[in-house]
Amino acid sequence: MNHILLITISGEDQPGFTAGLTAILADHSVSILDIGQSVIHATLSLGLLVELSENYAGEQVVEAVRNFALERDLRAVTSVVSPESYSYWVEAQGLARYIITLLARKITSDQLARVTAVISKHGLNIDSINRLSGRIPLGEPPALSKACVEFSARGSIRDSAVFRRELLEVAGVLEVDLAFQQDNMYRRTRRLVAFDMDSTLIEAEVIDELAKLAGVGEQVSAITERAMRGEIDFSESFRARVALLEGLEESALDRVASELKITEGAEHLISTLRTLGYKTAILSGGFTYFAKHLQARLGMDYVYANELDIAQGVVTGKIQGEIVDGARKAQLLRQLADDLGIDLQQVIAVGDGANDLPMLSIAGLGIAFRAKPLVKKSAEQSISTLGLDAILYLLGISDKQQSKV
Repeated sequence: MNHILLITISGEDQPGFTAGLTAILADHSVSILDIGQSVIHATLSLGLLVELSENYAGEQVVEAVRNFALERDLRAVTSVVSPESYSYWVEAQGLARYIITLLARKITSDQLARVTAVISKHGLNIDSINRLSGRIPLGEPPALSKACVEFSARGSIRDSAVFRRELLEVAGVLEVDLAFQQDNMYRRTRRLVAFDMDSTLIEAEVIDELAKLAGVGEQVSAITERAMRGEIDFSESFRARVALLEGLEESALDRVASELKITEGAEHLISTLRTLGYKTAILSGGFTYFAKHLQARLGMDYVYANELDIAQGVVTGKIQGEIVDGARKAQLLRQLADDLGIDLQQVIAVGDGANDLPMLSIAGLGIAFRAKPLVKKSAEQSISTLGLDAILYLLGISDKQQSKV
């Protein structure tokens, strides 16, 4: 095997430097085995792993590279890589690759130290670290600022459940979100995103808002909380809550619909997904009346929810048809995937309640969003720190890429 060199260049970034350097390497018939470049605050960091041609001595290449860098006040470091070391590096590409995503309002050194300590403890090697969020101003960040750093790591994890648990412990202490997923082909081929509605796409439980207008707010709210925590059967509790709405004027529904507050990041997320060609759906244990109102406002593709029975302008306290509970949500998710001709691994499901767990568990990417403790503990991924558009970071889509969509 010919000689292998690792070349690293650092210093002030200059237009045309990479073109000039690679032209020199081309003059010496050098083959590029690997290359990586980044610029942080106008400072260049460039690395090349190269194989030298038998027609040129290593000293000639090294001297040419160093002189070129020196003329531009850049630092060049070269080192010889042994065939054994190179072979080990090549073999490592067969190891599994994982993505760890750190979500917060602001990134700190303590966060990075703790996360990388967990990664190192479990024998993973970090290949790259990228900031997906935009550049932030100095000082205290705005109330709804977003910060995201993505780690790409490679290796064999002996116990992924323990690794995930330790990441969640760090997230809890630091009050950030940490997502952990395998970097496979499905991560880049998602095609459908299904959302719960109440307390996910909107910052309210609609049935509670209706109950307040009907004068039964406390009774309904108590049942809702127990159902969302998984303490009582959803369908049974749902019928009990709806029954308490008997006699409510239909005009109250329109009033509640007009006052619905969209969750932080929802509009940006849906519009971006739509532009990228994703299909979006609402799978809600709430009411069709409000889901369709939200569908029109956000431009979503599918809606499945419960049909509230109304007769002569008054709520009867009954539901038409089958109740959309947890099992029904999972069934509808499978049906949508089949209709679209995609694998469930290409599906993302997002929800906050216990009745969302069945669909979260079968989706390729299940995300508990600002969820109840039981749901957050059971779901593979959770987001509590940022808004819904943080989901784009889990797909590897940076703010820079989003701005071009």
